[in-house]
Formats: sequence, C-alpha cells, structure tokens
Amino acid sequence: MLDTIRSFFHRTMHAAGVSDERTEADAALEERHRLHIAACALLLELAHADDEFSEAERIHLEAVVRRHLDVDRETAQSLLDLAEQERMQAIDLYQFTSLIRDSYDLGQKTLLAEIMWGVVLADGRIERHESYLLRKIANLLDLKPGYLAQARKRAAADSDPTT
Repeated sequence: MLDTIRSFFHRTMHAAGVSDERTEADAALEERHRLHIAACALLLELAHADDEFSEAERIHLEAVVRRHLDVDRETAQSLLDLAEQERMQAIDLYQFTSLIRDSYDLGQKTLLAEIMWGVVLADGRIERHESYLLRKIANLLDLKPGYLAQARKRAAADSDPTT
C-alpha cells in the first residue's frame, strides 16, 4: 500500500510544482493520503459486497469522496482507483481498519460509519452481505453498535428524498 501512496503523492506534488525535498508536512500529507485510500477501500468493499457495484453506488461514492475529502473530480477518481487496486490486493480488511482505528477519533469513525451506510443505501436496498460487512468493519474500527445505529439513522434520513 505504501508504494502506491508514495507514487500518488509524488505525482500529485509534482503536478503542483512542489520540490522533492521531504518535510514533516510532506510526511503528514502522505499519512493523510494513506488514510484516505484506506477509507475509500472500505467504502469500495461495501459497494462490492452484494457482487454488484451499481451506477448509483459509484456516483454516491465519488460525490462522498469529493465532499468529505475536499478534492476535485480527478483526484477523487484517482483515490478511488488506487483504493480499488489496494482492495483487490488485500488479503483482508485489517490493513485498512487498523490504520483508521489507530488514526481516527470517535467522531471521524462515526462519520465514516454514516458514509458507509450511505453507500449501502445508495442503491435503495440493504443486502444481507452489506449489513454484515458493515457491522464487521465497525467492530474492527472499535465502533460500538449504538454509534453504528445512530450513523444508520442519519444516513437513512440523508438518503430519504421526503426529508
């Protein structure tokens, strides 16, 4: 995962005209990119949980990444592409969940859970595998069931067009 992140980081920085000198800020930015890719990989795992990555889920994922990570469309697509590569190479979810668990505070984990529920709800139905996987990820993130239930309610309210 680290080589993919470094490659993305260097492409992004060189496109912006930043020199090769590594600073503490560069290291922090690289770590933030690692967290973004880990979060995107979990979102993609949920989107693929029912063996169908629908157009609605893809559109929702890209919009969420753009909004919550404050990036443009091209960067969001690059992050999702990198995350998809990492997801496909991963043996399990632990490499992603451990990074997030150790780096995110409770509020960030709860927001991620809300976003995950949004992905599950994006195609209008909750498949058994999606619900199971989301609970599994929440458990790996050390997110208590009560927070997961609150996140689901908020995501359902956000996806309800009548509210």
